[in-house]
Amino acid sequence: MDNLEEREYLYWLSHIPFLGAVKIKKLYDYMGSYKKIYNIERKELESCGLLKESEILFLEERKSYLDSVRRQLEQLEKKGIRFIAHFDHNYPRRLLSVYGYPMGLFVNGQLPGEEKPAAAIIGARNCTNYGRQMAQSLARELSAAGISIISGLAYGIDGAGHEGALEAGQETYGVLGCGINVCYPKENYGLFSQMKNRGGIITEFMPDEAPKPQNFPMRNRIISGLSDAILVIEAREKSGSLITANLGLEQGKEIFALPGRVSDPLSAGCNRLISEGAGVLLSPETVLEYFKLQNGKILRVHEKNKNGLAKKEKMVYSCLDLQPKNLEEIVSCSGLSVSECMSVLLELELKGSIIQTSHQYYGKKQ
Repeated sequence: MDNLEEREYLYWLSHIPFLGAVKIKKLYDYMGSYKKIYNIERKELESCGLLKESEILFLEERKSYLDSVRRQLEQLEKKGIRFIAHFDHNYPRRLLSVYGYPMGLFVNGQLPGEEKPAAAIIGARNCTNYGRQMAQSLARELSAAGISIISGLAYGIDGAGHEGALEAGQETYGVLGCGINVCYPKENYGLFSQMKNRGGIITEFMPDEAPKPQNFPMRNRIISGLSDAILVIEAREKSGSLITANLGLEQGKEIFALPGRVSDPLSAGCNRLISEGAGVLLSPETVLEYFKLQNGKILRVHEKNKNGLAKKEKMVYSCLDLQPKNLEEIVSCSGLSVSECMSVLLELELKGSIIQTSHQYYGKKQ
């Protein structure tokens, strides 16, 4: 199958408003190609049970838009914007393990290097001067040491992270919650313009799409998915940054949080992450040690050692605190089966990360 032709059919399908990444993948898995989805007979589409009657009618009607969509794609490419499909050789491998990964990405500039470690620097839009300075400084030091800096090009901490990387003369990557040709917020237009040539702008949303609130949690799974470690600089108790950190935790990524005063609302989210097992972000060295740097050259992403926690262990550990909880509570919180949960608890106990205070009651070690 011709990749160019398949990409055109995927781009056409991506215009259908009720089709998200998960549903498009189900259709693709069922049919085996996007061209076949376009050419499928209505009766077969009805029999597969993946779409409602009204959705099938809408899809049929939109088949007449194919030529117009092809022209749009050509125009984007003339402007230097690439549409990269999940089957393309340059689609980010890190994303393929993320649940509901985008079936196509719009990219203006480059994508983060596959072999180069990457860290997301995220945090509050209405950050303090201290938070902004820390984000900028960390990004500057880490990018100079060979780590790609990824963020969401938002106001505040995100923008400061991108600025720090650019100050170090390195590339940085912004993941948007809107169309590839939309700069949001407008205050970051300077960054937006620079990053096309010094890094890249990335989104799964269609060109011209406005920055809708529901787009940002979706955007966050790409930020965490492209990163090996997530650095939370300032975050309120309930914030988008914590969504990104939790997505990263589910994806098995390392989380670091900048500690702050307990009375400061902008440190509440970070302090909670630390209480749940995130690394304490005291300096760039904390992260560099994780990535095992030597002489400014990355050797490898740090393997989990006896002090590190694997994905399921992190999930269970984050459900615990100093006040012991019984097995039933931990199973409910972690979403694992009883046998999986007991196995992980035993591993954590053997590592000395937790203690069993009484029969089937477990707590974090002080």
